[in-house]
Amino acid sequence: MTAVMVERTPSAREGGRKMPGWARVLLWVVVGFVALAITSYQTGVPQLTGSGTVQAAVRLGIPILLAALGGLWAERAGVINIGLEGMMIMGTWGGAWAGYQWGPLAGLVAAAVFGGLGGLLHAIATVSFGVNHIVSGVAINLLGAGAAKYLSTLIFKPISQNPRQSPPVPKFDTYSMQPLAGWLQQLEDLQRVGISDVAGILGGLVSGVSPLTMLAYLLVPASYLILWRSPFGLRLRSCGENPVAAESLGVNVYRYKYIAVIISGALAGIGGAALILNPGQAGYLEGQTNNRGYIGLAAMIFGNWRPGGLLGGAALFGYSDGLQLRSGETSVHALFYGAALLLVAVAAWQVWRRNRFAAGISLVAAAVMYSIYWFTDELPEELTAYTPHLVTLVVLGVAAQQLRPPAANGLQYRRGADQ
Repeated sequence: MTAVMVERTPSAREGGRKMPGWARVLLWVVVGFVALAITSYQTGVPQLTGSGTVQAAVRLGIPILLAALGGLWAERAGVINIGLEGMMIMGTWGGAWAGYQWGPLAGLVAAAVFGGLGGLLHAIATVSFGVNHIVSGVAINLLGAGAAKYLSTLIFKPISQNPRQSPPVPKFDTYSMQPLAGWLQQLEDLQRVGISDVAGILGGLVSGVSPLTMLAYLLVPASYLILWRSPFGLRLRSCGENPVAAESLGVNVYRYKYIAVIISGALAGIGGAALILNPGQAGYLEGQTNNRGYIGLAAMIFGNWRPGGLLGGAALFGYSDGLQLRSGETSVHALFYGAALLLVAVAAWQVWRRNRFAAGISLVAAAVMYSIYWFTDELPEELTAYTPHLVTLVVLGVAAQQLRPPAANGLQYRRGADQ
């Protein structure tokens, strides 16, 4: 009897060549855009893809992006920085104080310095004295809020007559890419499905852009090149993966951790400056960070401790924040329709992967989202105000199973110790 060997070509689902990560991300961006475009047309809510919404999303997403980058630098070196909120608060105060006296550029530098001081305190506590990273971060948040309140009462109250608010602070100028922005606005006004949606999104990205916004976006590839494509970055990341091995190779782990956490604080401080030096805010106002430091931390986790991923997370949270500011009751309500469409796409993806359980869960969630949209006319204002926070919880719940933090993140390190 002769045995016949049949050679079978493996399919993509059986271990063949997988889709690259960037292609997978691009695919889901396209799917999300299509869902938004269909939702905008079917619900009659053009604000979903309008240039005004995108501009608001960019403005509100920049502080989150900078806080997320700050968290990335610290945690890649093995230090959990839950004190980003307090460092942002110090950045808002420092930016308002220097910006009021010497202009927005001085305010930006001062915000980085004040945030960096918060990072220095966190590094001293966690790296030198071995304090629990969470405890130190919470202390930094309390200290930042208290110090800003005291300094505001001491310095701003005699000028603004309000201990919780600074006088008006000069802003960075904004720029638009003309005549492209005007042409895109004309296409958006046509209200054609797809074309106007693309024009609205692109128009929001090239209109009313400030130098601080451009700096924030440039810091994303800069962080990637430094952390992943330079000897300095390799040593810094080794401190977050295996500090004992890094020490055995001659890396000064303490020094790299200090540098990373100070840079983390400076980036968070610049994020605070974005709240007062970009158009849309008069100046420093107590409580204006509104937990954006924590949301930035969530964006970093959503991005799996990678610059490109956290950029997507910051864009998502900024978009949800900007959407609730522009006719939030109707816009966020319409978003339930788009969420249902997106979940149907997720279910189809899971069916293709032969994961029927996950597909069923996605379809049930899609039915719930569509039911909320169908049986209600608009959402209460009290609920829409917390849209970014709710999105944060949902996104972290979905992404939690695919996270890969640095191996030694949050662990206490002692020089010369055998860990």
